[in-house]
Formats: sequence, structure tokens, C-alpha cells
Amino acid sequence: MALRYGLPYFLEDKSGRLSGSDFIDLHDRMKLAYSCKDRSSSLFTYEIHDTTAGTYDAYNKAVATLTFGSDNALGTITYTRDKIERQMVDYLAQVNDIAGSKLRRFFASDGKEYRWGYRVVPNEEWTCTNSSGTVVSHYNLKVDGEPPYFGSSGCMLSVDEDFGHLACEMLATVMIMRHIDKHNL
Repeated sequence: MALRYGLPYFLEDKSGRLSGSDFIDLHDRMKLAYSCKDRSSSLFTYEIHDTTAGTYDAYNKAVATLTFGSDNALGTITYTRDKIERQMVDYLAQVNDIAGSKLRRFFASDGKEYRWGYRVVPNEEWTCTNSSGTVVSHYNLKVDGEPPYFGSSGCMLSVDEDFGHLACEMLATVMIMRHIDKHNL
């Protein structure tokens, strides 16, 4: 059984950019990388790697691949474990027309439904809840007026420790949500 700390994974977003970043737990329990694999005139492909172990395989075998289409359109997401290519618009589906594109749901590898919402909880940019309404993950930007940090954007992805096994899925889906927001999709 893995050692439990009773603390969420605080994954510091080193760059804060959608073009790529490292996400490193402040307590050094987890390290994820989101990087651009390929850019062409019509496609942008990003990969998520779990580099926690630091092995050669971890750096070379993506956990997930996200491909965006031309004009920043939503494309596909593929998880290495099942090799099923899913359309982002279906995988991360709008909940209803009233909430718009900034409230979306997805089914994670545990078979359960999760929802990302934009500013649905005070002081949180993005919040992911489970079907019970429990916050399982959130992404925050650096607070306005907060001094800069050396080697960090000041942004943070937090994942509740009980949902650490879904951290790569939380990272993938919040990056899609941030892309949707940035490009008004």
C-alpha cells in the first residue's frame, strides 16, 4: 500500500502556458509533463507523460495524446492504456446549453462521471467535481499582485489524494478546458 499523506497532490504548473509545462508535486510525490509533440499547419499534438519514476520509458511513452485541429478546433484525445481515440467534443461534453462550454463532463477510467466548471467555486479558476459534488481537483492561476516565483508560473493543479490515480486524466481534461476558454470554443 502506498504511503498516504492526507494532502492533495499540489502539482505546480512551472510555465502556466498551454504550449507545454511540467507539473511537479510540491512534496515530490508526482511529476507530470505536458509537451508539444508536433505542430503542423493543420494539427497541434501534445503528450502527457508521467515522469514520476524518472525512467527512460516514462519519458518516451505518453500516458495521453491530445490533438487539436486547424484554427485551434477541438480534436481527439487518446489514452495509451486503451488506445481508443475519442473526439474531445464527445469525451468532454457540454452539460447543457445554459452553462455553455465552460461546464463539461467526462467519464474517467474508473467509470465515474466528473465535471469541470469555470469559476464555480470562489477563488478557484477551474474546479472538477464528482457526481456527489465533491471537489476532486482544481486549477488555479497565480493571484493578481502576487510576486513572481523563480522557475514557476505561480499556477497550480491540485488533485485530491484519493483521486491521485486520475491525475493524468485531470491534467488532460483541464488542459482541454483551458484551451476551450482561451479560444472561445
